[in-house]
Order: sequence, then C-alpha cells, then structure tokens
Amino acid sequence: MKENYVIGIDFGTDSVRALVVNAQTGEQVGTAVKEYSRWKQGKYCNAAVSMFRQHPLDYLEGVESAVLNALDQCPGNVKQNVRGISIDTTGSTPVAVDRNGTPLALLPDFAENPNGMFILWKDHTANAEAEEINALAHCWSVDYTKYVGGIYSSEWFWAKILHTLRTDSTVREKAFSWVEHCDWISAELTGQTDPLTLKRSRCAAGHKALWHRDFDGLPSNEFFRELDPLLDGLRDQLFSNTETSDQVMGPISQKWADKLGIPQDTVIGVGAFDAHMGAVGALIEPYSLCKVIGTSTCDMLIAPNEEAGHLLIKGICGQVDGSIIPGMLGMEAGQSAFGDIYAWFVKLIIEPVAALIGAEASAEMSRKLIPYLAEQAALLPITEQDIIAVDWLNGRRTPDAKHTLKGAILGLNLASDHARIFKALVESTAFGSKRIVERFRSEGVPIHEVIAIGGVAKKSSFVMQTLADVLNMPIKVASSEQACALGAAMFAAVASGIHSTLQEAQDAMSSGFDLTYQPRQEQSKVYQTLYQKYLQSGDFLENHFLAQSRPVTVDSFSNTF
Repeated sequence: MKENYVIGIDFGTDSVRALVVNAQTGEQVGTAVKEYSRWKQGKYCNAAVSMFRQHPLDYLEGVESAVLNALDQCPGNVKQNVRGISIDTTGSTPVAVDRNGTPLALLPDFAENPNGMFILWKDHTANAEAEEINALAHCWSVDYTKYVGGIYSSEWFWAKILHTLRTDSTVREKAFSWVEHCDWISAELTGQTDPLTLKRSRCAAGHKALWHRDFDGLPSNEFFRELDPLLDGLRDQLFSNTETSDQVMGPISQKWADKLGIPQDTVIGVGAFDAHMGAVGALIEPYSLCKVIGTSTCDMLIAPNEEAGHLLIKGICGQVDGSIIPGMLGMEAGQSAFGDIYAWFVKLIIEPVAALIGAEASAEMSRKLIPYLAEQAALLPITEQDIIAVDWLNGRRTPDAKHTLKGAILGLNLASDHARIFKALVESTAFGSKRIVERFRSEGVPIHEVIAIGGVAKKSSFVMQTLADVLNMPIKVASSEQACALGAAMFAAVASGIHSTLQEAQDAMSSGFDLTYQPRQEQSKVYQTLYQKYLQSGDFLENHFLAQSRPVTVDSFSNTF
C-alpha cells in the first residue's frame, strides 16, 4: 500500500511548528520548530499598553524553515508522498490587507508600521472599542453577542479593526479588507489570497467575528455604521459564508510547492485556531473539557447540536456549529494568562539579578527557576490560611470577559517567600480554571472528564497535580507533545481525501494518553475553602478596588481572610 503523508503546521505565540505524519499509521516522522525572529527581539510590541503585533515575515520565514527542517528528518520517500497540509494559528489575530489580500506590512510603506501587522490574540489596545460593541449590541434589535457568551472581547476581530481604523489614517486609507491569520496563511500557500473569494474559517468567524447563520452571516451593515461610520461598507468586503476545517482551501501554489519540495497536487485545508485543532488531536469527545495549557489557556467542549444547540451559555468565548468537530457544537472558554503568570514571576526575580551579574550568567538560572520553584512549592503544606492570588494579570477572558481587570496577591507577611508566592500564583490559575468549569455546569453543560495538552501540561507535574486537586477531577494528559499540529495533520488527512471522516483520521493517527493526574481528597477539601477566598478576592478587586467611583473601606474586605 502506498504511504501517504500529511503536514500539520501550528503557529503559536512565539514560534511555528511543523509535524510530518504518516496518515495511515500515525507515525510522526519529522518535526521542527522555528521561533519568530522579530518577535523574539521584542519588536512592534509595548506590554505597558498591552500592544502585541507580529510581522507577516515572521510567519512566512517561519513556515518555510519549519517545514523544510521537518522534512529533512524524514526518510527519502516522504517528500514525494505528501498529500495535504493544514494549519492552525492563534486567534483572534487579524491583519489589514489590500485588494490583493497582501498584509499591509508586506508593502514598503507599511513595513515598520505595527498597525499594518497581525494584531496578536493577547493585544488589548481595543478595550474601549469592545465596550462600545457590547453597549450597542445589548440595545440593538438583535443581540449579536448572544452566541459569544453575551460579551464581546477586546481580543477579538471587530474591536481590533475598529481601534486600528480610528488610530491610523494611513491604514484606514489603504486597507481593503481584514483577514485572520489562520485564513491568510492557508490562502497564501495556495497563492489565492483575494479577500473576497478566499475561504474563511468557521472556527475563527464564529468565535471571534460574530458570524452566525441566524444573522445571515455577519451582523448588518446598519449595526456597524451605527457603531462607527468608519465601518460603513466593510461588511461587503469581508465574507458571508464560512467553512469547517475538513474542507479544502485549494491546491498548493507552484511557488510554495517548489519552496518546500513537495508535489504540486498537495491539498491545503481550511485553517482554524490552535486550541480547536489541538482538541481534535487530543481525541476530544462530547462533554470532555480539553484544556490547552500554555502562555494562556483555551478550554474546548463539544456537544451534539440536538442536546446543547438551544442553550445560550453566558460569559464564554462562543458556541459555534462545527468549530471543532464538523457536525457538533463547539464551545470555547479560557484564561488570558496561565504560563505567562509564571513567566512574569521569573522575570520579576531574574531581572535585578541579571542587572547585577550580567545576562549571560543569569540565563542558565532563568531556565532552571520555574522547575526549582515548583519543587519547593510542592513541599509546602496546603492550609486555609495560605496566600491568595487572583490570576487577572492580563485581564479576564472567561467567564465574563473583562480585560481592564488586574491581578493581585493578597495575605502577604514577612514570612512570604518565593515558594509560597509561586504556589499561590499556580493555585490562582487553577482557581480560574475552576470558575470556567462551574460556569459551564451552571449553564446546563455537564463536564464528564478533563483532557490536558500544551507545554505546561507536559512539563509541570506540580501545576497539573494542583489543577487536579482544585478541580477535584482526574486529568488525562495527551501523549503527543504537538497535539495542535497533530490535530491539523488529521484535518489535512481528511481534506486531502486520505480519510473520509475526521473520526477515521483520529482512529488512525492518534497518540493516545500517557498520564492521568488523580485528585487528592485531603488537598481538594482545603482547596474548596481557598477557592471561596479566591472568589471573594476577585469580587473585591472587580467591584471595589478597581471601581474608580466607589470608595474602598476596611469593611469592604474584612470577611475575606
């Protein structure tokens, strides 16, 4: 039997990964990672104002390097037998394009303009625009936010577009349309980037761009014109139809076939977001919560439409038919920061050390610090008097998106050392996860099990055990270290016709699970008390401390500890 290979490409926050898989056996024959060179230098970003942009050249150079290096690891017959490629990316990560579908930053006049680059998922410069979208939608004849949890986020498509059009007249004059990263890079590989004809991802459009069949596609032009006249007519330059990721974007272009050294009949599939394809790679089933745990988290759920399609789940990141598994309702939630919080704490400790002893001398210390902190924190007892942290250092994604919120560490004293503070930060991310589980359940969506994928899930037993204890549920960790790329490869196998259904591709290509964390009942019991303190702390931050118009009094917080 002829061997057929597919390539899954996973664009993460910091790098792009390519995974070459035998579509019949699931054998992973090559993988490579390329970091984004400009992003690594900190270009085009300003964390102080939550501005995070990525240059399209990082994506183009990255995908070429990663795929070529992955193929170089493979046996000699693999290149000629590549049948399909599918891509996942972060999101919502849109870019302004010209009439040809070229990102503005690839044009000479915009090469160094961050507003002509991809606006990364965690960019929060559009907080004000998100609030305006919510205010208008909630008083409009149709609430266009009802399928995205009732709250539109500054991390999403329309808020970012409106903010950019308001703040940069040069982009406003040149931009013909806007395209999500997962759509543009897939179209780029086909050579057909016309924004009026390229296929748009159901996943991206439904979760982030307010697309729904009930709205005849996107919200009405009247809604956008009322929001801001700058949006008048843009709807007609976007899209009305969407596709699930088992569909074909098109054949690979001659240019990219030559660059990668693969056949000219290689099929490019319709793209999606990383967490959604990661859930497929992790064998998500109805009512299994799949947590993609990295710099942030995305929490994926699927359910039969006939069982959950009538629900309107408050405060999540959307419910979209076919966004994860075609034919099933896909639901998304998540946290704006998870591993990023641990990285912040490491940076807090290391930066003054590096200033004193030099960056080179401190580099090895930086790499070892999180494992050391986790080891020390694991030795500590869990008591009802422990420090409480709130995990909103990058705002709150779900439940109930609000990116103007700030994090906090409460209950410090002179005995509060590095291990105790790190333990509290880890617990805060677990408590944030528990809030999401409780929201789904309170809205009528059961959760039968938890599946974990991503860097944190594979690398930190302390974090995962804490999460199991807080959730009081077993957590299965997927074997594949590249679950997102593996999910993309599964979709590529369907789009290229190797497998007739996604279930068939999963059965043939899955890596299964290699570890399960069981909750410890004694610790779980204490965490129920600490979780209540976490909720009270969050309530104080949101409704008292961060509310400019309300005075803070001792009584406001007297019962928390």
